[in-house]
Parts: sequence; C-alpha cells; structure tokens
Amino acid sequence: MISKITSCGIVGIDGFKVEVETDISNGLPSFDIVGLGGTAVKESKERVRAAIKNSGFEFPIGRITVNLAPADLRKEGSSYDLPIALGILAATGQLPSREYNDCMFIGELSLNGDIKGINGALNVASCALGTGTKSLFLPSVNANEAAVIKGIDILPVKNIKEICNHIAGRKKITAHEIDVEALFQHSLEEYEDFSDVKGHANVKRALEIAASGGHNCLLIGSPGCGKTMLARRMPGILPDMVLEESIEVTKIHSVAGVLPEGVSLVTKRPFRSPHHTISDISLTGGGKIPKPGEISLAHFGVLFVDELPEFSKSALEVMRQPLEDGYVTISRVNATLTYPSNFLLLAAMNPCKCGYYLDPAKQCTCTQNDIEKYLGRLSGPLLDRIDIQIEVPPVNYKELQSTKSGEKSSDIRKRVNEARKIQLERYKNLNIYSNSQLKPSHIEMFCRPDSKGKKLLERAFTKLGLSARAHSRILKVARTIADMDKSEQICERHVAEAIQYRSLDRNRRAAGL
Repeated sequence: MISKITSCGIVGIDGFKVEVETDISNGLPSFDIVGLGGTAVKESKERVRAAIKNSGFEFPIGRITVNLAPADLRKEGSSYDLPIALGILAATGQLPSREYNDCMFIGELSLNGDIKGINGALNVASCALGTGTKSLFLPSVNANEAAVIKGIDILPVKNIKEICNHIAGRKKITAHEIDVEALFQHSLEEYEDFSDVKGHANVKRALEIAASGGHNCLLIGSPGCGKTMLARRMPGILPDMVLEESIEVTKIHSVAGVLPEGVSLVTKRPFRSPHHTISDISLTGGGKIPKPGEISLAHFGVLFVDELPEFSKSALEVMRQPLEDGYVTISRVNATLTYPSNFLLLAAMNPCKCGYYLDPAKQCTCTQNDIEKYLGRLSGPLLDRIDIQIEVPPVNYKELQSTKSGEKSSDIRKRVNEARKIQLERYKNLNIYSNSQLKPSHIEMFCRPDSKGKKLLERAFTKLGLSARAHSRILKVARTIADMDKSEQICERHVAEAIQYRSLDRNRRAAGL
C-alpha cells in the first residue's frame, strides 16, 4: 500500500513543498529512504522505528521504501521524522485512510514518540500558506512562531498519538492563534537609552542622520571615549519595524537556530557585534550546509564592528559586496544560497595604533609611519561605502558631572520616523526605502544641491581628493540632512555638514594616504 504525506523543506530562508511517499511491500525486511536526504534524514529510520513502537503502534515487517519528492532537491535536518512515521502508519492502515493534501506535517521525533521543536517554523508556515495548505501540524513549542502567519490553521502537537486521535476524530486539536499586534507593543525601555550618554552632542547628531537615511557610520576616537556606549544605543533610534520586516528577520534567525526561546517574532532591530577574530565564513555565512552569518543576522538592524582595523583584511573585504547589494550569496558543493543582508554598518576604531592621536589630554606615541600603517589597513573601497565618518572626542570632567539628562531615544526616534516618511513618499514608486539606497541615476534626479552647494562640494572634492563614490555619499547624506530640515532643496549648509562627516578622508589626506 502507498501513502502520501505533505511536509516542507527549507532552502535559504524559503520553504518548499516536500511529498513523503511511503510504499510497503512483501519481501525481506528493509527500510530505505530515497530522495537526496542528508545524514540526519538517513538517521531518522531508527528514530521513526522506536517512536512508532513506543507509541503503541505496530512497526511493519516488510520492505519499506520512503521517497522524498522532489528527488533532485537536497533535504537536510530531522524535521522529516514526523511525516515519515505518519506515512508508515497510513500505509499500514493504522492511521485512518484519507487525503492529506490539505495538511502539512513537520517535526523531529524522540524515541518515545514525543515531537521535538524544529528550526524555521515561521518559514514552514509561510510555505504552507503559499501552497494552499489548510492545516499545519508542528511541534507545540513552535506554535507561537508559526501562528504569526495568518490564513492557515496552526495545530500544535506533542506526540504521535495526538495526531492520530485528531485525524480519527476522537479528540480534536484546537488551532493555535496569537495576537501579532501585541508583540509590537514593547516599550522603548527594552533599548539602551541615549539619555544616559553625557556630552557628545555632535556624535548624537551624526548617528541621528545615519538612522534617518540608513547610512553606514564610522566612529573614530581614543579608547574609553564612549564609542561602544553610543553604538549600543543605535537600535533605539532606528525607525519602527513593520510586520514584513519582522517576519523576514525572524525567518533568518529561526533558520540559523538563534531565535531566543519563547520569542515568536523579532520585533526589535537586531544588533550584532562580532569579535575582530571572526572568520570570513562566520561573518558572511556558510558551512557544509550554508547557514546565515553575522551580516545576515543583522538584516534590518545594526552590525557593530568594533576595532575595525583589527579585523582581518579578508573579513573586511567580504563585507564590501553585501554593503552595496543588500544580500550575500554563498556557494558550496551542496548548494548555492542567497541570504538578505540589508544592514546598517556601524564601525568604531582608534585614530592610530596607541589610540591617542586625536586625544587633547594624552600624548600619542606613534610615529608618522605607524599612523600611516594603521590607517592603511582599511582599503579605500571599503571606506567609500561608509557614508558618515565622525570623530568622537573624550568627554570632559564637567560634562561627566552634569546632572542634566540628555535627549531620550524616543524623542530622537520620532524625528527619524518623520524623515523616513518623507523618503518613503518620495521614492514610493521606485522600491527605495531610504536615501542610502539611491542609485547613481536617482542621485542625479533627487540630490541636486543649489549653486552655492555645488561650488562648496567642488572645492571639497579637489582639496580632499575624494573618489566618485565618496562624492555620491556626500550627496546622499546632504539629502538626508535636508529631509530632517524638511527642505526639498539641498542647500549649502546641508552640503557643508555632510562634508564634515568625512573625518577619515581628511585624516588620511593629512597622513599622505
């Protein structure tokens, strides 16, 4: 007898429908799984055998063949345990005979028949909705995550018996629902607040501009001046996440297996801070079965790269293309996958090897050659992709002792949201969501400064020896500053401020680089 059970596989962050076909015939006892299954799929035979027996069902003695279709796509993971077990029970008549085309089953089995959680439940639910599935049976621990997708019945199950009782009509499983809107009603107290930061008014202004236009930013300052403290508060002033963004971020985190326990939807902007010893693969993603890396886990959030020059040259260079394209492609023998990586890069570095080149109170011990060598670790093409470069001076004693609280992140975020609304309205027909995404043709159309602004930019271009890409970055930042000023025209003052945010260009020029 042949049975057919519908399940789901995942490639990248997208799910695809898998039909688990089971045939049981007479012959020497055997249990074969075909259809390009990975190691975990092959090992499911023993888990399925034990789970069926320990759940009170009879495991057939005969020739068992399970086919995972389509057979040309590789299947990985232990989530096929449940559909394989149900396929055997249906083929032997222990599960009521019916069509299961409108149902999807997924889950890992323990030896006693319990169903364990899986990675990528949200991805599976999204695939189920897209394929016309009416009911999705999955582990109860994944119910909240999958219930974010509306339009299908999410049926949480704890063991095989529960599913059999539901199908037989003995005890129905209630569809699980979740209030998605309530998930977004978190307070700003969950973020670290800018009101804790003493002084640094100019740096806060630069970070507000970066958040308003989605611009990459580099903080340059001596050790202990507050670069990391400022960076960790950046997510609190980024625009509010919308449901579509949250779903896409949750898919990435779920597939990677880093979704926190009890979290069904990522509603906060991600903040990833990899150590400078990180490998290229950990940064971009990869492995035998390619998984998302840090730059994909920072999707729609912040990737904070502290001690930028300490990162290996190869690690820095692999970030260049994702910064430009907003996605990263991983090619391996088993698969070629593409993960989204539309993140805001926030980097920090010392101005020299000892760190005190710009410090007014401490003497720099570096020679001119040391400074040139240190700054030379950063390639021009990488720096060109960083729109804002700002010096972070040390906080003086008077500012530290001040009892006056700084501006709250909530107030800054209101202004950021207003600036983003202007950009969304301007680019509504161009599939552009922020000024940082503007292409050369768009810059020509939307980033035209007035006559005084053009003359100022020309002088700066010549004096600083800027590249064509740096020229475009200045215009994008000036466009954002004008939007924050609610000005459709880019004026001289907007261009002047944008030029001021090219600190490293000036330092490299002074160092002869």
